[in-house]
Amino acid sequence: MTRAPTIARREISGYFYSPIAYVALTVFLLAAGFFFQRDFEPGQPAGLRNVFDQMVWALVFVVPILCMGLMAQEWAAGTVETLFTAPVGETDVVLGKFLGATGFFAVLLAPTLLYVVLLRLYSRLDFGPIVAGYLGLVLVGALFVSVGLFCSSLTRSQVVAAVATVAVLFVITIAPYLLQQNASQLSARWRTVTEYGVYNRYVDFSKGVVDSGHVVFFLAVTAVFLFLTVKVLEARRWK
Repeated sequence: MTRAPTIARREISGYFYSPIAYVALTVFLLAAGFFFQRDFEPGQPAGLRNVFDQMVWALVFVVPILCMGLMAQEWAAGTVETLFTAPVGETDVVLGKFLGATGFFAVLLAPTLLYVVLLRLYSRLDFGPIVAGYLGLVLVGALFVSVGLFCSSLTRSQVVAAVATVAVLFVITIAPYLLQQNASQLSARWRTVTEYGVYNRYVDFSKGVVDSGHVVFFLAVTAVFLFLTVKVLEARRWK
């Protein structure tokens, strides 16, 4: 896995030359700014609770845009053959691309730190919930990137990869949340299923609560999708 950092650096630098990445950055910051307006209104508690609560929904659509070309572009352009003829294993490729996309996701989050500065200038700020909220966003972002990478490894079409990623993220994030809103009408089994939804696991972070069980959940699901991506590459490499 010594080649993974090199691949990650290449991926991050590639984002800065991609117009799609700037589209995703613009959409993300516009959404974040819109959500922040409510946190910055007079009389609201000093914090980013609304930003953290709502940003997950934006990520369901932003992250697929970032990840749709991670592997699909390599398959379509034929550059994956060059990549695999180098002394690079499937695990190196997957980890490198995952770290690169997650690194650029961190770049997306960086401008939102300005909101923390603004709140600090005009109020007394409790940094604990803010740190917890950012930790939650990073974990969610990493999980979404792993899903996007997996979907991108299955196809040559970036559009198909993006749509497939949105579909998977809808199933694991939005659908459980919607079901939970009608929990009283669900059986005990389905209520248990909704507890494993991404948003339902994330919401404690947005409240400033760091639950080790939730951290393990995000890391484990991310690892599962990365493992599946490695297996897909192994199968397609020797086809």
